[in-house]
Amino acid sequence: MNEHKELRKRVERQARRMKQAERDRPTLLGQTIYMGTVGLLMVLPVVAGAFLGHWLDGLAEGYSVRWTVSLIVLGVVMGAVNIYLFITR
Repeated sequence: MNEHKELRKRVERQARRMKQAERDRPTLLGQTIYMGTVGLLMVLPVVAGAFLGHWLDGLAEGYSVRWTVSLIVLGVVMGAVNIYLFITR
C-alpha cells in the first residue's frame, strides 16, 4: 500500500513538472528578442569604435586609419566579452 502512495506521488510530481516545463517554454517572440539583444551586444561596440576611430583619424594630419582599425578590433573584442557575459548569466 505504501509503495502505491510513493508511486502516485512520483507520478504526480513528474506530471506537475512537465506542465510547468510546457508553460515555461520560450516563445518565438522571446527567442527573437534574445537573439536581437545578443546581436546588439556585438554590433554596438564595433560601430562605436568605428565612429570614434574615424573621428580621431580625422584629427590627425594626413590619411590614416590606425585609430579606426584599432578601435574596430577593440569593439569586436568587447562585443565578444559582452556576449560571453550575457550568455553565462
